[in-house]
Amino acid sequence: MDDMQLAQLCRDVVYLKDRLAIQDMIARHARGHDRHDVDLLTSAYHEDGVDEHGHAINPGPLYAEWSNAVHAAGSDQHLHNITTHLCEIDGDVAHCESYVMVSLLDRGAKTARIINGRYIDRVERRDGEWKIALRRSTVDTLITGDASILQHPKFIEQGYAKGMRDKSDVSYQRPISLDTPVTIW
Repeated sequence: MDDMQLAQLCRDVVYLKDRLAIQDMIARHARGHDRHDVDLLTSAYHEDGVDEHGHAINPGPLYAEWSNAVHAAGSDQHLHNITTHLCEIDGDVAHCESYVMVSLLDRGAKTARIINGRYIDRVERRDGEWKIALRRSTVDTLITGDASILQHPKFIEQGYAKGMRDKSDVSYQRPISLDTPVTIW
């Protein structure tokens, strides 16, 4: 490998590391939402970061408090799924577009909503860490539907773990372990 190829390889590795760090930060933000983890959600924003959800414009450090209250008031559970993610990195600034599908199980677990939208972000690397400087949220579709299948005895007897809106959620368990014996169906 000649010097030019080695230099290009170094640039590629730096780009890939930055890209992955940005994606990881966006994924942690989604997890922070769903677990109502204020520290995790807040850690995705710079101190002077801003989050815009329609007319609700919050300083990044206060966004988790607002978001948790909104989600708790209107749903029993929710999941933020990040799908398509585009990112243009220019030095210590990146512009990202992340598609998001939010599923919200309404109070009483009889209906659910699915919101599809995008997070349009300006993220900046400061002190070696990528965080959100500005997030603008879009809502592109909103669907409501019947979720009563979750209360059907045949579904309940399946024994699926239920997501929790705090650190008692199974995703925080380290090391992850199995509490019941292995069975063969």
